[in-house]
Amino acid sequence: MGQGKDNRSINDKPRSMKSRLIAFVINVVLVAVACVALYILYVFLQMPSLDSMLHETRKPAITFLDKNGDEIRSMGRIMGDPVSVETLPPHVWQAIIAIEDKNFYKHGAVSVRGIFRAMVTNLFNKRFAAGGSTITQQTAKNIFLSRDKKMSRKIQELILSQWLENRFSKNQILDLYMNRISLVGGLRGIDAAAVSLFEHGADELTVAEAAQIAAMLKAPTLYSPLKNPDRNIKRARVVLTEMVKQGYISENVARTAAQQLKPATTKQDKNIYRYWTDFVMDEVESRIGEIASDLYVYTTIDTKLQAQVAATLSANIDEYQGAIVAIARDGAIQSMVGGDDYRVSQFNRVLAPRQPGSAFKPVVYLVALENGMTPTSYVNDSPFSIGDYNPKNYDERYYGGIDLATAFAKSVNSVPLKLTQEYGIDTVLNMAARLGVGGKLRREYSTVLGASEMSLLDLTTIYSVIWNDGKSVHPYSIYKIKDANGNIIYERNPSDEMTILQPQTVEYMKQLLYEVVTKGTGKRAYTPRVFGGKTGTSNDNRDAWFIGATADYVMGVWIGRDDNSPMSNKIVGGTLPASIFHDIVAK
Repeated sequence: MGQGKDNRSINDKPRSMKSRLIAFVINVVLVAVACVALYILYVFLQMPSLDSMLHETRKPAITFLDKNGDEIRSMGRIMGDPVSVETLPPHVWQAIIAIEDKNFYKHGAVSVRGIFRAMVTNLFNKRFAAGGSTITQQTAKNIFLSRDKKMSRKIQELILSQWLENRFSKNQILDLYMNRISLVGGLRGIDAAAVSLFEHGADELTVAEAAQIAAMLKAPTLYSPLKNPDRNIKRARVVLTEMVKQGYISENVARTAAQQLKPATTKQDKNIYRYWTDFVMDEVESRIGEIASDLYVYTTIDTKLQAQVAATLSANIDEYQGAIVAIARDGAIQSMVGGDDYRVSQFNRVLAPRQPGSAFKPVVYLVALENGMTPTSYVNDSPFSIGDYNPKNYDERYYGGIDLATAFAKSVNSVPLKLTQEYGIDTVLNMAARLGVGGKLRREYSTVLGASEMSLLDLTTIYSVIWNDGKSVHPYSIYKIKDANGNIIYERNPSDEMTILQPQTVEYMKQLLYEVVTKGTGKRAYTPRVFGGKTGTSNDNRDAWFIGATADYVMGVWIGRDDNSPMSNKIVGGTLPASIFHDIVAK
């Protein structure tokens, strides 16, 4: 019996050690599972708010349109128009499915087959050559997560992918993917990519263009049809081949599309509108206050004229700076170019206060005409001073007895000073106020010859009143603003025009302005389309101006330097500014 008892003790000892080992392993597994569970819980708690991210907030986008309702530029818009499987041509989303996740509609949030295939491919190539992410996983990553390659991000991606699959249909997930994917710069969505690369929306993509968009999904920059067209076209052919294999298109359709593959070209440089849209944006804010939603701003810009103005200015100003503005009879601003290159300087010189020189003289002559003088009235051009102020003519030549029209055409300095002395400087300043610029001028005789600063826009407005038959002109840039739903939230309601100048005064002034371009200092501006104009040059050739009119608009041209330093003595209002005006009008 004792021997049997000893045998049981001996036999029990191994079983006890085995049990303890099993218990230890179980405990280790449980602890490991608990740790993994706690880590997953921690990762889950670090995840972003799902609903808030799906309804992502952003700054309102502003879309600017020209006078014909065509888009010229957008600001703050990072996403294209929403697209969906239901509204797009089938080949657009089929191209995406074919190259990115051909079994998208068959598997769940994760494709085990895809992961296994990627692992085999990577092992065979001895590098990371393929990924196994589904479109659902890519959607989760694009909407919610950063690009960090961390274990925690991958776990979040799996959790979010499952959440997406449980909450949305496959078509809805694909819609999210197509609307959030970033392919071109900071823009999101295939519609934004289509507009940027092919200049039309995703709903107009051809089979070839859809294949080129799908080709970018693997690596947007590497396979960009703009930056790397050869790689894009090569991969787009793979997309077309896959679409044929999966039964989306026929071989004939693929063959035709392959022949249509081509590099993307950059759109027209929109810098020519940047000064304009900055100006308009200030107007938008003054009209409607805080901007809380997307807006469509219908502006007065004439894109053909704007392109001609920008090109002519850029081709002529050399080392100087320049600005041009054109205003229609009713005050609609049809062109505004505030400099040669917005990328270099965002300063809008159309709004910069500068000395107008002789371009201000029409204000004085209007006073004389309103007080009974005519273009044939006798005046005397001779040296003249008021106190210590004794300006000379530009060429220091005096003409003696001449008529008013000749004095104006030759832009002599003594005559406007004598007229101001006769009618009073307050009368001149009052005339300027009636024309819209009185409060900005100094009560000094030097103002008569253009020493008080004003902007090109203000100066051009003065002339606009004359060519609007003496009726008031209030420059405007916007005639309508709509929200994203098409509701009109602002519409211009012009007030009745006021008579500023009497018809006879206007008629005489138009005659004076016409003789400037046919007989006087502005002859370089003349074409048969020009109704008249006036030159102006400030002291030391710091500013050179020409303001002229056609049947369609009044246009002001300014040339100078930003630091207000003198230009060449060859640059006066009657040379470069008049020539620029001529070239724009002639073309």
